[in-house]
Amino acid sequence: MSFSLAGKTALVTGANTGIGQAIAVAMGEAGATVICAGRSSCAETVGMISDARELTLDLADPMAARDVFAAQTVDILVNNAGIIRRNDSVDFTEADWDDVMDVNLKAVFFTCQAFAKAVLARKGTGKIVNIASLLSFQGGIRVPSYTASKHGVAGLTKILTNEWAAKGINVNAIAPGYIETNNTAALRADPERNKAILDRIPAGRWGAAKDIAGTAVFLSSPAADYVHGAVFNVDGGWLAR
Repeated sequence: MSFSLAGKTALVTGANTGIGQAIAVAMGEAGATVICAGRSSCAETVGMISDARELTLDLADPMAARDVFAAQTVDILVNNAGIIRRNDSVDFTEADWDDVMDVNLKAVFFTCQAFAKAVLARKGTGKIVNIASLLSFQGGIRVPSYTASKHGVAGLTKILTNEWAAKGINVNAIAPGYIETNNTAALRADPERNKAILDRIPAGRWGAAKDIAGTAVFLSSPAADYVHGAVFNVDGGWLAR
């Protein structure tokens, strides 16, 4: 029962595909009611879960979730929605910088804030799981705004822990390794980059979205009640090499 989410409601952003979809499905399998949030349809994901509903949420507006948690009780928040833009740093545009930072960092903070306000107002408890990245630890190549935003997610996870842990809110993050998603399609399509990445992963393969889901369920469950401010790398051993 330590790993059960029965009786809990989880909101997962970016739940229409990839890692977000896998996490939403796993939350449902663990017993949670799942709110599948995305700017595009999450109907496919909802259809894969016994107790789920859809919420249109476009986090290109960082304040999009400001009223979501006042209208309903949500126990678990998974901040998965994110975007990426690629270009050499000398050519990177202000628009590409701002677009990524708005979705990947500013929206994460203000969604966490809205969630925490609602949890504290009802004197309850809650779990926040942020999706960070290996680029929360490393620099990467040709993704300056993504790298900055994911470093920021790791930092937010720690500061919010410092402020909210004693008030009943756990804040943690998962740093996925190289996962087969839309965001990594360009890397997998480049033979040289694909080989270089695979050669460094001790597990010998790209990760699947479902490889992230179990950690998200753990961090949302009673089994992780004393886990605060952690950034878990789920990377097939990438950072160990």
